[in-house]
Amino acid sequence: MEYRRREVLGAGVAGIAAAVSGCLGGRNAEGDGSITGEELALATTTSTYDTGLLDEVNEAFQERFGTPVAANAQGTGKAIESARNGNADVILVHARSQEDEFMRDGYGVNRRDLMFNDFVVVGPSDDPAGVSETEGATAAFDAIASARATFMSRGDDSGTHTKERVIWSEAGLEPGGEWYQETGDGMGDTLTVASESSAYTLADRGTYLSMQDNVDLELLLQGPIKGGPSLLANPYGIMAINPEIHSNVNYQLAMAYIGFVTSPDGQAVIGEFTANDQQLFYPEALSEDPDFQQYVPEGWQSNADAD
Repeated sequence: MEYRRREVLGAGVAGIAAAVSGCLGGRNAEGDGSITGEELALATTTSTYDTGLLDEVNEAFQERFGTPVAANAQGTGKAIESARNGNADVILVHARSQEDEFMRDGYGVNRRDLMFNDFVVVGPSDDPAGVSETEGATAAFDAIASARATFMSRGDDSGTHTKERVIWSEAGLEPGGEWYQETGDGMGDTLTVASESSAYTLADRGTYLSMQDNVDLELLLQGPIKGGPSLLANPYGIMAINPEIHSNVNYQLAMAYIGFVTSPDGQAVIGEFTANDQQLFYPEALSEDPDFQQYVPEGWQSNADAD
């Protein structure tokens, strides 16, 4: 597998990030902004790490602002739990129901739609359950269950696992028995185990495409990017952690990161990232009517104001 990195950083990013965060200064000729020397704590999903996108985005951010990103890649559920405990400044995840609950509970602020890809059903080339002949995600899962063909679930409360549970529910099925197995691991590891076990699994397109040369699994059911069911859509969101709840978080730096990844240059890094000449993620933050409103929690004061 070969990753391709393009130089897509433009001159306008610092101004965009500053406008979004509302508290950044200018940057010098070397690209270092006023946040140089700090470190951003990011909790995110394994799919952003396994594909290589996370390194690409974080390198671009550090190149522009001189600030490293300490990323903790885990399932969405674990990432959100980490943020609830104040162990992250910003989270990048892909389970909207969990994100909405996190926001309603007051832990997350300034959520933005960031990017999307979709989920696909992959499995052994001989396709014993006949998934490739089905129409729709629920029909595919019903075929797997009826055939009692081995299905490998992540079983980790991740965004992928959350979507899997939704599909089983809509199919009116409650999976269990020897044919239904859980890895408790990330997407990359689950694909590897599914390959070794000749099992079916639900995967995000990006991770599967980035690993398809290393696993013996065929793409048997497409998601909406290739004309498949909308049930398999996979949107990603990003949000800052509320400093009113966790005073230790670096809200200024979190907003700088959100400003960068949702800017034209940050979105270009996402959209132009490929593996094996295939696009893995699709930018979603830029629109005429962006899904964002600046919000500063009551009682919060920036470091600049404190000085």
